Formats: sequence, structure tokens, C-alpha cells
Amino acid sequence: MDPDQRDVLAAVGPRLRALRRERGITLADLALTTGVSQSTLSRLESGQRRATLELLLPLARVYDVPLDDLVGAPRTGDPRVHLRPIRRHGMVFVPLSRRPGGTHAFKMIIPAQSPPREPTPQTHEGFEWLYVLNGRLRLLLGDRELTLSPGEAAEFDTSQPHWLGTADGRAVELLILFGPQGTRAHLRASPREPEPREPEPRNPAPRSPG
Repeated sequence: MDPDQRDVLAAVGPRLRALRRERGITLADLALTTGVSQSTLSRLESGQRRATLELLLPLARVYDVPLDDLVGAPRTGDPRVHLRPIRRHGMVFVPLSRRPGGTHAFKMIIPAQSPPREPTPQTHEGFEWLYVLNGRLRLLLGDRELTLSPGEAAEFDTSQPHWLGTADGRAVELLILFGPQGTRAHLRASPREPEPREPEPRNPAPRSPG
């Protein structure tokens, strides 16, 4: 096996683990859905089991992604990023990054809903940052409820019950960064407050000749 093939196969496990965690699916649930044993799935994600077509095909169906995306096969033709929307829970996710593991970026679109969908909070491992581009987002986070407008952002631990939806029935567009548990954004620069200006000296009133 040449080094390139070995590198591709070594990256399959972390990529599968990251994809499963992004979807909020447990190994037990995945085993029931695919018919592949939980121990086999665990060894596949840890790199102890070599990926085969027999194992990857049911995973590609469950995750609704091309088989090439699971193995990280290089694309031919147009070298630009191919954005393939993923539809889940009535929402659209457009992947903006492709590397396995680490932090993943998505553009998320919540379509217009009349009446708005009933909240169904969920939990999973990870940390999430979001930034509203357009529309008004309704965010449920534990026992708190927030409404975010364009230009507003939020970050939270996804082990807390959370739910995203439209606040007024209209479509919402936002950017999402999803990272592993314990990973948070590191702010390296922030807008500086303008320094107060020194008051200019006032010219003394002219003195009358004495």
C-alpha cells in the first residue's frame, strides 16, 4: 500500500467519528440503523478496523453524503470547493469546510414556517458558535429563550438542551462553527474603544485696555 492510500485510510475513522457527533447520533443508534455492530463501528472510528465498501455504504446512506466524502477522496475537475447541502430536521446545512475532526463550518438555513415549528431541544457532545446573517433566530438554551437579530452571535456547550428555529415564521440564515467538546473560540483581536480626546484649550477672553 502506497503512503497516499495509507493516509487516506487513516483519516476515515476520525472523519466518521466527527460526522456522527455533528449529527448527534450515538454508536448504539447508528448500529441499529445500519445493521453494523456497535463494536465494529467503534473500531472503525478508532482506526482499529479497516474501512471497506460493505461498511461505508450503509454509513453513507444514513449520513446522506457521497461515499467520496467519507473517505476524503480528492475531487477531479473543478478544484473549487463543492458545497453540497445537507437537509436535516427540516433545515438546510451547507458545509463550508471539509477537513476531518476539529472545528467544522456550516451555513445554516431555516426555511420560512407558518406556523413556526414546535421546539424539540436536543443534546450532544461539542461546542457551537453561531452568527445570524439574515432573519430573526429563536434560540432555546436550557431554561433560557433568546431572540437574535442579524449581526448578533451566541456560543454554547451543546451538552445543554438547545434548539434553533425561526422567531417570526420567516426564513433565517446563519453561520455555524461546530467544534469538539471543550473547544472554544479564541478571540485574538477586538474593536478598540476610541480614546477620549483631550479638550482643546479655549482662547482667553480679550482683556479691555486699562
